[in-house]
Amino acid sequence: MRIAQLAGHPVLLTEEGAIAVPAEFATDLFTHWNDLLDWSSRSATGARPYDPADLQAPGLIPAPRQIFAVALNYRPHTAEAGYEEPSAPLVFTKFPTCLTGPYTTIDLPPGNVDWELELVAVIGREAHKVPVEKGWDPVVALTVGQDLSERTAQLAGHPAQFSLGKSHPGFGPIGPALVSLDEIDAAGHRDDLELTCELNGEVVQYDRTGSMIFPIPQLVSYLSEFCTLLPGDLIFTGTPAGVGNRRTPQRFLTPDDELVSRIGGVGEMRHRFRRATP
Repeated sequence: MRIAQLAGHPVLLTEEGAIAVPAEFATDLFTHWNDLLDWSSRSATGARPYDPADLQAPGLIPAPRQIFAVALNYRPHTAEAGYEEPSAPLVFTKFPTCLTGPYTTIDLPPGNVDWELELVAVIGREAHKVPVEKGWDPVVALTVGQDLSERTAQLAGHPAQFSLGKSHPGFGPIGPALVSLDEIDAAGHRDDLELTCELNGEVVQYDRTGSMIFPIPQLVSYLSEFCTLLPGDLIFTGTPAGVGNRRTPQRFLTPDDELVSRIGGVGEMRHRFRRATP
């Protein structure tokens, strides 16, 4: 099942087109997730053609109250950043107003804006103190994400201001859909998905999620030790090597760049950029 959003309404994406999610499910997707799965496999009809460019950020209903993100969760990225492998997840937050859809044009604020392709886990059930062996249980879907980062603000303070530098409007693209775990498993192994990020046709990041230092079950367990995870919450699980500020010379996003973010079995996003007006 792939749940997306068109014209402000959640839809099921199929090979034939988009099907509006029934109103009784659309008011709270996660409470009705199992019903949605049953409907999508048995009785979903009325598909209509759609333009992928019209897709908005997936219909997260309720909207995320918490967005967690994990730093240095791929060994090659940890090495390129010049750090030792962390002994526990390094967590920061992105603010919900940064979310945008999978095919938008994003304003570039002053500074140096960098890319970070990430697999995003979508929490569908309230969870607290989850054991690692049950770490997948609260997760109902995966989606593609970009943890866009303005490096000047992010790294200016002591300690650094990660959350501020990563929460400008549009700095949390997700999509194109919420992909249910049964569909991920049908296409391959949920713990070893291929990630590819391209900038103007050049591959700048490539890895597999099997390279994570802390896989999704560990991240869910760790976060749930400190706070209650809520339906609709998102976990940006970390980025592979190849970010712009670790290149020689450094490389950052500029107006008219096209950034393609792709995760096997989950989907693809495309974004362009423009200089923000004062």
